[in-house]
Amino acid sequence: MIEITEQQILSLAPNANAASNGKKISQKGGFVKLERTSDSLLYVGECKGSGKNNYITSADYIDRANPVFRCSCPSRQFPCKHSLALLYEILNKKEFTICEVPEDIIRKRNKKLARDNKAAEAAKPLSEMTEEERIKAEKKKASAAKSAKNARTKKLKSQLEGLALVDKITDGLVMAGMGTIGGAPLKTYKDLVKQMGDYYLTGPQRLCNGLLIEIAQFQKDGSEEHYDNAIDILKKLHALSKKSRQYIEDKLANDNTGLDDNLLYEELGGIWKLSELEEAGRGMENKSFAQLSFWIDFDAAANQYADTGCWINLEDGQIYLNYNYRPLKAVKYIKQEDSVFGVADVQRAAAYPGDGNLRIRWDNAQIRDLTEDDCAKIKSFASPSINSEAKAIKNTLKNALAQPMIIKLIQYKEITKCDYGFVLEAKDGSSILMGNMPQMEKTTTRIPILPGKYLLKDQVMLMAFYYNKKNHRLQAQPLSIITDKQIIRLLY
Repeated sequence: MIEITEQQILSLAPNANAASNGKKISQKGGFVKLERTSDSLLYVGECKGSGKNNYITSADYIDRANPVFRCSCPSRQFPCKHSLALLYEILNKKEFTICEVPEDIIRKRNKKLARDNKAAEAAKPLSEMTEEERIKAEKKKASAAKSAKNARTKKLKSQLEGLALVDKITDGLVMAGMGTIGGAPLKTYKDLVKQMGDYYLTGPQRLCNGLLIEIAQFQKDGSEEHYDNAIDILKKLHALSKKSRQYIEDKLANDNTGLDDNLLYEELGGIWKLSELEEAGRGMENKSFAQLSFWIDFDAAANQYADTGCWINLEDGQIYLNYNYRPLKAVKYIKQEDSVFGVADVQRAAAYPGDGNLRIRWDNAQIRDLTEDDCAKIKSFASPSINSEAKAIKNTLKNALAQPMIIKLIQYKEITKCDYGFVLEAKDGSSILMGNMPQMEKTTTRIPILPGKYLLKDQVMLMAFYYNKKNHRLQAQPLSIITDKQIIRLLY
């Protein structure tokens, strides 16, 4: 039988409830029949359900990195709780009788193989083609390239035209005076924001929605916090519009409409494919990443949830973020990500353009347990000084288009309490006041309840550095503590 871990099952589950329900089915003896093929690549179970007939569920590992799950139940979740229950049966070493591959599975495997062969044929190198195939492939490729270029040119021109709407909003507010936002005509601006979607400007559209939300809140309660947030968004919108206009004009002038390694592509609303990131030279192969922290927040401006994982490359110590976006209107159909307490071994990954903690993505990963050697590697990448990191962090945060935080690993001598809160003293004696970022779950409240005083001294802290606008100073929110044996999360 194959070897799987509970962490792998949780990573496959569409949500925590599905995994929990699958585990309960297994624990309560929900299967009346369990079978597997002699090569241990196909597992089949007959499971009792709420319907008249039992459900037939299977896990096909003919492609070990991409298992296929099938079930006769009517659930729209994938994998369903019965498929997950079957995995728990494998995990718990239940007895499976040997069987042959069912005819319907053979047909489905053959169909998948035919699709894969067709894709492989399309990707066959020119050197392996016949002359006729080569000519046909080159004509098809040239035609596709021409169509793609025309589409990209049209999109860039449309975006350039749409930036006028962004300027109309920002200029209108600035010319009227930001002190008048309490009486700003929101309906007029909302109509302009809606139009941005027609110009492929989903990035500026999201920022403008955020601006209108802050103005609306300010009009309700008069809080200076909303006024300050509106100013920050206006700065970002102004910088994005100015830089994007120059970026698009240069691309059109140089007839260079292809994808390039530029942050503005995504900021304007572009969506990268993994293959495109690799073509842009941002790919990496055979890497191992450990998740250091995880959190979920709701972006009211984009009307979506963002599941955020913080990962470290165990080879070079680079810290990345990955995002799983779940628009509210489709939240039922998109799998919610969850904390990963192990290490992801990844064959292919790619990092997005940008500054600070870059966004990363991969399609498939094998999850293994975190080891003491992994913890030692993570700790070795931590800086012994806050002062040595502070200048670079401040310079990055000054960029209007930068993330609101920079995440770093810091070796600390001690965590103490002062009149203003908790202070972390680094190995070299430099220190920083810890705090909680706006709109992030509070973690400093968990410092007093850490499971052992030893965690307050001589460990490594994962910290999110940010600029506190109220007290005008750089602060850091504690996310996780890395010891010799484990990662203790304050946020997960």
